[in-house]
Amino acid sequence: MLGIRDVKIMTMTGGTIEKGNVLLEDGKIRACGRDADLSPCIKVIDGKGRVVTPGLIDAHTHVGLSESGVGREGTDTNEGTNPLTPSLSVRDGINMQDQAFEIFRRSGITTVGILPGSGNILGGTGLALKCKGAIVDEAVLKDPIGMRAALGENPKGNYGGQRKSPATRMGNAALLRGALQKATDYLDKLNHPRDEKGKTRDKDSEALLPVIKGEIPLIVHVHRHDDIVTVIRICKEFGVKCILDHVTDGHLVKDLMKRENIHCGVGPSMHYGSKVENKDRDFRTPVVFHREDIPFCFITDHPVVGGRNLILTASIATQWGLPDDSALKAITLASAQHLGVDECVGSIEPGKDADLVLWSGNPMEYTTFVDMTIIDGEIVYERGMYQC
Repeated sequence: MLGIRDVKIMTMTGGTIEKGNVLLEDGKIRACGRDADLSPCIKVIDGKGRVVTPGLIDAHTHVGLSESGVGREGTDTNEGTNPLTPSLSVRDGINMQDQAFEIFRRSGITTVGILPGSGNILGGTGLALKCKGAIVDEAVLKDPIGMRAALGENPKGNYGGQRKSPATRMGNAALLRGALQKATDYLDKLNHPRDEKGKTRDKDSEALLPVIKGEIPLIVHVHRHDDIVTVIRICKEFGVKCILDHVTDGHLVKDLMKRENIHCGVGPSMHYGSKVENKDRDFRTPVVFHREDIPFCFITDHPVVGGRNLILTASIATQWGLPDDSALKAITLASAQHLGVDECVGSIEPGKDADLVLWSGNPMEYTTFVDMTIIDGEIVYERGMYQC
């Protein structure tokens, strides 16, 4: 048993508890509150009035796929040979020894969503995992979290330059629509078998069956407002679920976003406008989403923006008018909801995973440090061990 006493607990679901205690046992949060009994604990950490939050969650990264400091040999993000590769799984490409995982732990990030890149219309399935250990299968929290899809400049730029489809936004939409239709027809044949002779398996359509059945969402890379409208239109045509990532122009179609109630991963807002479709990106979208009660979280798209800057992203958003508690929620509970793992992580509640961060002060302040990171009840980082 591990205990933390005399801390300001920012629970994300039950308000803030001043001068509280947290009891951790067998990788779970067993109790939290002013009266939580820490007498059975083997070790008790004196919080000295500091702040405890849930572990931070970066819902959209390529950590372990685009390895830090390696270059081409460590880049396994896009299978750029075919615009439709839904049968791929990021689990087969993640290197848990990517040095970025240690940087994440030092930054208070305990859970990440890892996705294929956005070079293909359909790129394969993503997963959620804990930032610990050397074996990916032992770190996985949920697999799959969804099927990666992309519209906009990336896929049409990748293949149009090769004189292949897609070369236009029309081509993007047509390929996505065609793949969903093919999978729908495939499911119908499975449900109503007629002639078994000559019947062959279609690995790509099989990979899309969980999407067609509504078991997992499409996780769609989309920046421009017209691409947002297109993907919503296509998903409604086929009755499939989706969540959206990036949504640079989300504030321009706020009424549609509010009406459809689609969860969005906003970012990487700290990155410069790297192409036409995101040249105007800033922090307007999350502020508008908060005002309109549109569900969202912040994402870094690591390594586009280093995951260590997830907390800084939230902090900058407060300068644009986002309240501190909403900014913190956007990198904890809202991120867990985006990944579909909020029953396990994202808030400090009895029964949830013991993923916590002990901060030197207010997490939204630039001068605040991560003093300790805990994953599944184990201390994985202490600042004192790394001070110069």
